[in-house]
Amino acid sequence: MSTYILGVDENVPLPRNATEALPPMDAREELEVRARTIKLIADLQGKTLVPDEKDKEQARELAQKMLNDPVTNIDFANYRNETLAYLAGMVAQYDQMLVKDLADYKLYVVNKLVEQSANPDPKYSLPAIKALGEVDGVDAFKKRSEVTVQVKPLDQVEKDLLAKLEKLERMTNRSQAQDIIDVDTQDVDSREDTEA
Repeated sequence: MSTYILGVDENVPLPRNATEALPPMDAREELEVRARTIKLIADLQGKTLVPDEKDKEQARELAQKMLNDPVTNIDFANYRNETLAYLAGMVAQYDQMLVKDLADYKLYVVNKLVEQSANPDPKYSLPAIKALGEVDGVDAFKKRSEVTVQVKPLDQVEKDLLAKLEKLERMTNRSQAQDIIDVDTQDVDSREDTEA
């Protein structure tokens, strides 16, 4: 029977608790982790999380605090699981609404650009047309490159590679030959150099 010894790094302090072992997170990330954990434990236990009015009110206050100051540290451990689950749902819904709002804003901007591009004054219409050309989906000014892939039999690939290698070798030999310089040598008396 073999004995296995694990390699353990020495002089590396262990975290005092699980919270200290976690990577740094902002309030939103921490809420997401806590909410997933709460849901997993509730599912494993077969319990449903039903927030009461007090939980909902606390969740609204926390959501307002997170919106007003995103860098505020909130101690989520002081709140019930139902409050955190409700808060996580509110944040997720807010994110979805924000994404929908951003899509609406993009549509509004594109419509205004189309409207402005019809302006008879080129000072206004040309920048609008340029901006429209840069909108995702239009991409009138986007540079594209095409890659053509040729499928060749393995024999042909080997022949092509060998031909390229031979050509490279010939070029290398020629460049080395050009680097060689013929030099005539002469013996010089060192006394003549010092006298001059």
